[in-house]
Amino acid sequence: MRAGNEAGLARAAPVWLLALALAGCASAVPGPRGETKVAPVHPVELAQSDVNRMATLGMRDNLDSLLRIADKLYRRNPAEWRKGGAASREAALERLGQSIQEQAPWPALQGQRDIAALSLALGPDFAGDRVAAFVHASADMLVAAHGGRTRVYLTDSLDAQHLYNAARNIEIAVWLLSSRRGAAGQPLLLADEISGPERNLSFEREFGKVIGRLDLLAEVVTEKYRRAVISYVQNFVGGTFLQFLPVR
Repeated sequence: MRAGNEAGLARAAPVWLLALALAGCASAVPGPRGETKVAPVHPVELAQSDVNRMATLGMRDNLDSLLRIADKLYRRNPAEWRKGGAASREAALERLGQSIQEQAPWPALQGQRDIAALSLALGPDFAGDRVAAFVHASADMLVAAHGGRTRVYLTDSLDAQHLYNAARNIEIAVWLLSSRRGAAGQPLLLADEISGPERNLSFEREFGKVIGRLDLLAEVVTEKYRRAVISYVQNFVGGTFLQFLPVR
C-alpha cells in the first residue's frame, strides 16, 4: 500500500508543480487595468446574507455609476451645472452626490420622487439643471426599487419584480435621453457620440453596467426563493425515504 501511495504522489507531483508555477506567474504579472480588492469586514455584515451583501454592493456601484454619468454629462453639457448656481463642475457634482447619499429631495424636481421625478427631468420643457435632475431622479428610483434602502439586511426583503422594473426604467430613460428633443429641436443632453471620426459610447457602457447589475440581482432574488422551495422538498423527501440502513 505504501508503495502505491508513493507512486500516486509521484504522478500527482507534476500537476501540483504546474499549478504552483501558474499561480506564481499570475501573481507576478501586474494588472494594467486594476485588480480586485478585498473589503475589510465590518460587524454590521453579520446581519447580512450573501444576497443582502450583493444587493448592498450593487447599490453602491450603481450610485457610483450614476455619479460618473453625471460627470460625463456635465463635461459635454457645461451649461447645465451653471443653471444650478454652482461655482464649478466639481462643486455641482459634490452637491449632487451629497444629496443622493442623504436621500434628500432635489429642489428643481418640485417634490416629485421616483419615476415621477424621472419623467419631469426628461420633459422637453424642464428648465433647470437637467443633468442633476436626471441623475438624482434615477438614483431615487433605484433606491425605491430596493425598498427605500441603500443597505440591505436580514430583516429586509427585496422584490425581484421591482428590481427588474428598475432596469427597464433605466433602459427607457436612456432611450428618451437620446431620442427626445427640446423646443428648439436640440437633444435634451449631449451624451453618446456615434457620428464623425470618433465614437464615444462611454455613457451607454456605464448605463449598461447599471442595467446588468439590476437584472442579475433580480434573478438572484428570484432564484433564492425558488431554491428555498426545492430545498424544502429535498429535505422532506430525504428525511422520509433516504434513511441509512443498518449494517449489523
